[in-house]
Order: sequence, then structure tokens, then C-alpha cells
Amino acid sequence: MIHFPAQRRGPLSALSLRLAAALGLVLAVVSAVYLDRDGYRDVNEDGLTLLDCFYYAVVSLSTTGYGDITPAAQSARLVNVLFVTPARVLFLIILVGTTLEVLTEQYRTGRRLSRWRRTVKDHVIICGYGTKGRSAVSALMENGLDRSRIVVVERSSAALRQATSAGLVAIEGSATRSSVLNEAHVRNAKAVIIATDSDDASVLVALTVRQLTAGQVRIIAAAREAENAPLLKQSGAHHVIVSSATAGRLLGLSTSAPPLIDVVEDLLTPGQGMALAMRSAERDEVGRSPRELESLVIALVRRGKVVTLADRAGAVIETGDMLVHVRDDRPQSTSGV
Repeated sequence: MIHFPAQRRGPLSALSLRLAAALGLVLAVVSAVYLDRDGYRDVNEDGLTLLDCFYYAVVSLSTTGYGDITPAAQSARLVNVLFVTPARVLFLIILVGTTLEVLTEQYRTGRRLSRWRRTVKDHVIICGYGTKGRSAVSALMENGLDRSRIVVVERSSAALRQATSAGLVAIEGSATRSSVLNEAHVRNAKAVIIATDSDDASVLVALTVRQLTAGQVRIIAAAREAENAPLLKQSGAHHVIVSSATAGRLLGLSTSAPPLIDVVEDLLTPGQGMALAMRSAERDEVGRSPRELESLVIALVRRGKVVTLADRAGAVIETGDMLVHVRDDRPQSTSGV
């Protein structure tokens, strides 16, 4: 099942409001009739009970009007003219409006679904919307990817609600199933990020994605244990990030070189000061040393491989190179100071 980004007010809340308004109208009419019950006449001529008032209010507002209870006194007829009849019209408006709202919402959802299926392409699929998945989405949007090009695959209903509340399209189901990945149009995807809670599930997802895409879609997976990284790569993952090993190295650095932790956190935290970025080499930069550029270049990406500046190949920028550099990520001041 495909869940689209949450809207400000859903059809269920609108239906609840209309139902409450209709019930309020019924109770208001019952109160008016019951207070003036002596002015009404029924076929039994034994007076109106509270149940009779409810009965009269419902059949009057629904325009059924059996005629077994009628206003006989002038005051009762005046109440019907000034209150019951307008309430009847308002009651019908609420009922018709509710029906139109439900039908319109179904039509709108169907249109959104068909339009999304026609246009989804070069998107990124996030398998798992836990801590790792949410962080991956944040990083993608910080690097300029529009949220409409991110699709979340998740089984948890709570995580699905979080994804749609964040403005993302979410597909309910397990990413290990080919039918769910086909719903996400995995063959047209730009990349698949596997951020599940267990390594065995990540392996199954990688195998399924590779089978469906014939290895044409880039797969990036997170592994909890370093020993499972080779297995993920054999399953089809192009890149594997070992979360436990990375966390362990940071813990070790915090003891031996505490300032390095601050630098790493600065690089990974948006808006702190520094951020890693990548751009294409400009024409006037080709043939120059990366160290001569104004921006702080730390590596080159040449034909899909990383070339460090310590290598001889990294001494000169070539045509088609991508420059990995550190950019200023501090919020721009608007005070003019």
C-alpha cells in the first residue's frame, strides 16, 4: 500500500466534524421540541415523551415526515418555521457535503497515485525509516535532493506516519519482497539505501534489489557488524557502511585525540560550520593542482574511484574529475554585520 505525504486535514477528521455537527443539530431540535411538547399532537393523543421528541427530530431533519406527530399550537409551528426547517436544510447540507468529501478524497487519491506512478524516476528508495533511515533522508535533502524524489519502504505503521508527516511518499511492506520494491519502481530508481535493523534483512534486501535491477541501480547498505560487510557486497551492495566499526573508531578517537571528534561532528552535523561536499571540476581548474584552488579539496573522484591528494595521480585535476571539498555550512547572517 502506498501512503502519500500527510495533508493538513484528512477525510477522517472532516467526517468526524460533520458527524458531530449533525448530532448537535439533532440534539438542538430535540431540546426545542421537548420544551414545547405540549404544542405538538400525535396520533395517540397521549402527549410526547423524550423518545417521541427524538423520533420527531430525526424524521423531520431527514425529510421523512410520517405525519404521526405534528405541531398543533402556534408556538410549535413558529419554532418549526424559524428553527426546525433551517436545521433541516443545514442537516441535508452536512450529509451531502460528507458524501462529496469522501468521493472527492477517493478521486484525489487515485489521481495522485496514477500521476506519481507516471512521473517517479531517478528517485532514491530508503528501506527502513529508523534512526539510520531518517538520518539518510536528512542528508539527501541537505544535498539538494527534493523530498518528492525520496520513497520510503517500511513495515512499521508508526514509522510510516512519521515518513508521511515529513512529506515523503511511503510504501507499506517489507523491502525483502519483490512486489513491494516493484511498487516503489525500483527499476527506475537512482539508488537504494538499505537501513534495516538487522544485517540478515539487509542481505535479503540487497539480493532482491540486485535480482530486480540486474545490478543497474546503486545499492548502499548499512551493516551492524564488520564481518557481514563482505556478505552484503557479495549480495549486490556497491557500498557498505559498518555502523558499529565507525562508532568504535569514534569512541577510540575521543580518548586519544578528543579534538578530532569535534571536527568529525562538525563535518557531519548540518549548519555547524564545515560540511563535506562534491562538485564537478570546472574548465579553468583542469590541469591545476587541487591544492591551488580556493576551496579546500581533500580528494578527487576519477572514473568512479577515489584518488587522494597524496597519490601522484591526484596532483593534477583532469577533465571529468569530481572534487571532494570542505565548504562553509554556517547559516548565512541576514543582519549585514
